[in-house]
Amino acid sequence: MSKFTSLFFCAVVAWVLVALLYSGCTKYKAATSTAQPITHETWTSLLQKHVWADGRVNYPGFIADEKELSRYLTLLQTHHPNPTHWTREEQMAYWINAYNAFTIALIIKNYPIQSIKNITRGPNIPFVNSPWDIQFITIENRLYDLNAIEHQILRGYFKDPRIHFAINCASKSCPNLMPQAFTAQNLNAQLDSAARFFLADTTKNKITPHAVQLSKIFSWFKADFTRHHSSLIGYLNQYAPITINPSASVSYMEYNWQLNE
Repeated sequence: MSKFTSLFFCAVVAWVLVALLYSGCTKYKAATSTAQPITHETWTSLLQKHVWADGRVNYPGFIADEKELSRYLTLLQTHHPNPTHWTREEQMAYWINAYNAFTIALIIKNYPIQSIKNITRGPNIPFVNSPWDIQFITIENRLYDLNAIEHQILRGYFKDPRIHFAINCASKSCPNLMPQAFTAQNLNAQLDSAARFFLADTTKNKITPHAVQLSKIFSWFKADFTRHHSSLIGYLNQYAPITINPSASVSYMEYNWQLNE
């Protein structure tokens, strides 16, 4: 098989996987772990120290605090969520925090870099060889990559579109990394707040009553946002800073993958 043919085959496989994952067809099987729920104070402490008010992340600060970050990652790695001992909210908060913390760990391991997309193991093929496909996350005896956490677990299992405002892909156009951990007790309010903050951020979305320029997140994952709403605008009006006319024009902004520092 020629190099070109091999790459073409990989690309085809990648887009098949994209279709499956984006449609929510890939299933996550809940673990049979006996682990008890954990708390996330260490993660909150790190976020408050190293995430600035404008959402930029101080990666050298995280590097300086690598021992503390490692301690939190170890806590995550030794406690797999499970439906026997964890509530739905405890599980969901865990996976959001895990996605964000392991993303920080991936960045600082490769720092300095201009973009998370520079972290590859060869040609950058979505869902095959991207940074989100690197299986570097071990939780108890299970191996994960960031795509699995986002698409199989958070999107596929929990099916709450607000997770798109909570997870951070270390890029300027991503929703800001919130300066506190998500917790079971405050999860619903935190997700609502993240949605409102993202839609009010004019660097990510520009909203007027008759025209909206939206983050491409709303294009890529439109099916998530319209699962229980007849239109995307109907969903947006729950959290938008102003009321959008149902007939407003919709366009999408370019996505900036530069590192969010």
